[in-house]
Amino acid sequence: MSDLAPPFGVLLVNLGTPDSPTAPDVKKFLKQFLSDPRVVDLSPWIWKPILNGIILNTRPAKVAKLYQSIWWDEGSPLMVISQKQRDKLKVQLQQTLGQSIPVELGMSYGNPSLQSGLDSLKAQGAEKIFVLPLYAQYSCSTVAPVYDAIAELLKAERNIPELRFNKQYFDHADYIKALAESVKNHWQAKGQAQVLLMSFHGVPLRYITEGDPYQAQCQATAELLAEELGLTKEQWRICFQSQFGKEEWIGPATDGLLESLPKEGVKSVDIMCPAFSCDCLETLEEISQEGKEDFLSAGGERYEFIDCLNDSEPHIELLARIVEQQTKGWN
Repeated sequence: MSDLAPPFGVLLVNLGTPDSPTAPDVKKFLKQFLSDPRVVDLSPWIWKPILNGIILNTRPAKVAKLYQSIWWDEGSPLMVISQKQRDKLKVQLQQTLGQSIPVELGMSYGNPSLQSGLDSLKAQGAEKIFVLPLYAQYSCSTVAPVYDAIAELLKAERNIPELRFNKQYFDHADYIKALAESVKNHWQAKGQAQVLLMSFHGVPLRYITEGDPYQAQCQATAELLAEELGLTKEQWRICFQSQFGKEEWIGPATDGLLESLPKEGVKSVDIMCPAFSCDCLETLEEISQEGKEDFLSAGGERYEFIDCLNDSEPHIELLARIVEQQTKGWN
């Protein structure tokens, strides 16, 4: 490493997004995403005919309309926010570590690719790379694909970089505090509802029984956040969204809970999505829009969506703290 080379580089990784809210781009994105055996681990003999013969011929147009309902003038919300996270983290690391650390963005599916992120860090002289998947809770369907993909990409390299890989941060004190601050800020602006719902992305129950710690980590995050906020057991609930297919998923399901709460006398809810590092289709459309319709249609009276941590100052400080803690000895 030359004297001008950085001590290490940081690769921020998120799931990804279509390049545009059009059926062709959504189809391209879904094909890559749903072809990953970590995401759908059915036998290829069973899954490929379903994916190529049915899903990719029926879903893209419908999903494209959903993306159109949340698309910003600047582009995909997930992409716009992720780019801001990258840029702000670079500034924060300069302040925290006192030196310039290259930070790049790579998506598991779509653009910018993981390969482009690695290539950019290499071009900036980084011979050591810290990979930071933006998933607080580990799952075999989110974090593990990042590990798989990077290992696969490096097979072609003669001189691979030294790597460190962050697996999870579901119970990191700064993560819990950042979530709590976002809730408190929302309460200060909008008032506090009867119940705070913490909606995490769901996974098939089978993944949990086969060893995935995701559900337990979501539960731990929820309990720590409730404790930080001083909530009683009656003031918060955990739930899981985005279920699809006929297989049994972990629960309770977010949509079902939203429909049942008014019958229990809960007329106002605040809802947040702690597992998402930035707002995207699953938060801005499924939770903010569809969830509101479900709750109000069932007799609810007040429904407030709390933004994800996005590029907020506490979130960027958390990411910088993780980088600092996990790269000791490199700078």
